[in-house]
Amino acid sequence: MSRRAANAWGSAQVVASASLGLFLLLPVVALFVTLSWDDFLEGLRNPLLGPALRLSLLTTSSSLALVVGLGSLFAWRVARNPGRLSRWLEGVAQLPAVIPPAVAGVGLLLAFGRRGLLGAFFDRRGIALAFTTPAVVLAETFVSAPFFVQAAIAAFRRVDENLLVVARTLGASPFRIFLQVGLPLAAPGLVAGAAMSWARAVGEFGATLLFAGNLTGRTQTMPLAVYTAMESDLRAAQALSIILVTVAFGLLFVLRRMARGAQLPGTELRGA
Repeated sequence: MSRRAANAWGSAQVVASASLGLFLLLPVVALFVTLSWDDFLEGLRNPLLGPALRLSLLTTSSSLALVVGLGSLFAWRVARNPGRLSRWLEGVAQLPAVIPPAVAGVGLLLAFGRRGLLGAFFDRRGIALAFTTPAVVLAETFVSAPFFVQAAIAAFRRVDENLLVVARTLGASPFRIFLQVGLPLAAPGLVAGAAMSWARAVGEFGATLLFAGNLTGRTQTMPLAVYTAMESDLRAAQALSIILVTVAFGLLFVLRRMARGAQLPGTELRGA
């Protein structure tokens, strides 16, 4: 490549990087610079904030517990038992990540709603899921599970097989191997995956709206509170958005720190 072509190529990279970087950063900057401190404090006094914040903390913590508890066992099974069934299970775990959130909400409603596939089963037992707080947990679990499961599968696959063989020869049971060898060695990847999963749950909107509704104090999470506040109080919507962005920055910092000790899903492609 000639020097002139090399310079042109370098300039193109600079322009493309600057353009995309500014485009991605500008909306975030606008959230902060277009709201004064007094307006921010006034927005925080909006009655939507307290119930939405409490509900988001409750539901995202519950969904994260479900995802980590079930997802860890799921990921261990897939990672340590290669084969057609494991590949199929891994594909199933990835499916919610590519389904539009609104479609996920419709699917959850048709599966667990009163007229859904399991509606009659739950109705006979006096259980109503749709448009309740548990529906929020289910929606958040559905959309956030792939982020933890993929990270956990990648982390468990990096566990040295020789260490597992040694543990078996010493008489350790499969559960003890998982608990005392697999989990500690895969911990950085599991924590990073849990952080990504929680971040996705915190920002969930579409599936929650269609399956759980937008009921203050019952199903209205922080993103839904932003949507509601936009109709009457832009300051409140902006203040709520700033809180969510701040949480996102905190999680990004955690992920970058965790990435030093664990390869996140997709990063294995960088060295290919």
